[in-house]
Amino acid sequence: MQTDTKTRIDQVTSPAGHPVAVLRFEGDIASTSKEAVLGTYQSLPKATTKLILLDFTKVDYINSSGIALVIQMLIEAANSGQKVYAYGLSAHFTKVFTMVGITKYAGLFPDQNAAMAAL
Repeated sequence: MQTDTKTRIDQVTSPAGHPVAVLRFEGDIASTSKEAVLGTYQSLPKATTKLILLDFTKVDYINSSGIALVIQMLIEAANSGQKVYAYGLSAHFTKVFTMVGITKYAGLFPDQNAAMAAL
């Protein structure tokens, strides 16, 4: 049974003192998650949001439609000059994200500390 996607935005500071937007996803990411994924990303102010972390630690499942939404968000971020890092993916989804080329657009890390260290 699919659970709705919930998204929360937190603001943190990088080790270098730069603002970082953290998009925290929860539940499943599927075709019904367009507003939670793209809508939340698109609500970020492009002029001031240059670093973004995607937190997948509470995501249970991502289907192919959900992966397409993530890719669309990452392409928009790349076109806006934003750097994106993702963490908290299971080993399976880390492999899937790597296979579909998401690593061209986002660094993948095991946890928030590792992602923050890369900023």
